Amino acid sequence: MSPFIILFIGMAVVVGGIVGLRLHAFIALILAALVVSWLATPETIYQSQFTPAERVELAKSDDLNVLGPKLAQKHLEAQSKSKSSFISRVVTAFGGGCGKVAIIIAMAAIIGKCLLDSGAAERVVLSLRSLLGKKGTPIAFSASAFTLGIPVFFDTVFYLLMPLGKAMRMKEGKNYLLYILTIVSGATMAHSLVPPTPGPLTVVGFFGGDVTIGEMILGGLCVGLVTVTVGYFYAVWANKRWEIPLRPSAELSEEELEAMANRDPKTLPPLLLSLLPILLPVILIAGHTAVDAFGTIPVWLAVVGDKNMALMISAFVALILLAIAKRESFRNLSSAVQSALSSGGVIILITAAGSAFGGVLRETGIADSVAALVPDKQSLVLIPIAFLITTAVRTAQGSATVAMITAGGIIAPIVGAVDLSFHPLYLALAIGCGSKPIMWANDSGFWIIGRMSGMTPVETFKTVSVMMILMALSGLAVVMIGALVLPMR
Repeated sequence: MSPFIILFIGMAVVVGGIVGLRLHAFIALILAALVVSWLATPETIYQSQFTPAERVELAKSDDLNVLGPKLAQKHLEAQSKSKSSFISRVVTAFGGGCGKVAIIIAMAAIIGKCLLDSGAAERVVLSLRSLLGKKGTPIAFSASAFTLGIPVFFDTVFYLLMPLGKAMRMKEGKNYLLYILTIVSGATMAHSLVPPTPGPLTVVGFFGGDVTIGEMILGGLCVGLVTVTVGYFYAVWANKRWEIPLRPSAELSEEELEAMANRDPKTLPPLLLSLLPILLPVILIAGHTAVDAFGTIPVWLAVVGDKNMALMISAFVALILLAIAKRESFRNLSSAVQSALSSGGVIILITAAGSAFGGVLRETGIADSVAALVPDKQSLVLIPIAFLITTAVRTAQGSATVAMITAGGIIAPIVGAVDLSFHPLYLALAIGCGSKPIMWANDSGFWIIGRMSGMTPVETFKTVSVMMILMALSGLAVVMIGALVLPMR
């Protein structure tokens, strides 16, 4: 069976399961992985384990003694894998995906919970607003939403900042839509571009050693700066065009909004301590990547710059911050940790299931089939292809994370089959940007934004959804220009 037909069937299971049958994303991805694994042939499974150069070397001789020890070992492992059952291959891929992301996502969930409960997240927003002044409040919302969106999931960031946006609107009497859009623009771009959020984290895993987490962090920050800026200017324009009233909602009473608007900042943790759990893993991981690119990594940096260790250190710092803010011992913080791990556990399952789907998709030979369609020396065309595939999946089933996972499983294997004229990082960034459009009624985030802000579905679509399309296209443009001007091949 053609790899493209298998790909279509797998995507149909994911989208149909989530949209048609209302299945949880975890179930839909696992079902798709099982179907794809069952349809893959032993020959394609075997061939998918090797690069084109390795296949040429294998074709020259069947004698294991002639092959190098590494290639001979790889040959034996590939043969064993091609003879294994489709269920065992899915289980193996699921376990491998879980091993790559479980600690990182769990630690990120703890960091996010601690930032919220300690008041550190609110301190970041208020400090930026104080620094930028009254007129700089929208910029403060964009910057703080992007910063908090690095370790904290999008929904949580929006739940945190939207009450502050409402409080500011109540205090000033205007610019409500501007606050809504600037909060969304920052949080949603960090969600899709900067690890350790699950989407970009999983995409990096698909690319293996071709793209590191440190590279994705640095690249995501650069692209995110442009896209959030575009979102900000659209927000300013939309705010002048449409007036969105402050409507009552069940989440916050008018008394609670007034209390938040007049809250004493002295009750919040210091800014430096509030930022430390966010910036520490970024600095450690990005520092590890930067030093590795220019020289030998010191032993201590190799340890603390490891992605898992960096997040564990940051989570420990966040717990200390929460203990200080709440004036409690570590023993009394178990409820916060338990709550964080409960939400993080679901994300781990979805991400690992997506890794399983991408892993078995690679075994169908899809990489070679797509590579055969790419014209010679025209590998740049893969960037818009990666963007469009992600956009199609996002539009069809609603979840940005599932869209990135699905597209990553399709695009990443192509790297070994095509002579790219640019660094694979640009493909990963294109997938991140492609996960933004088109947000509509099948996306839970669409309803969360509308319910929390009080906007109608039509108002949400013509403001938030349009802004996300513009940010995505500007991100694609930046990625394309970067691949041409600074290919980093």
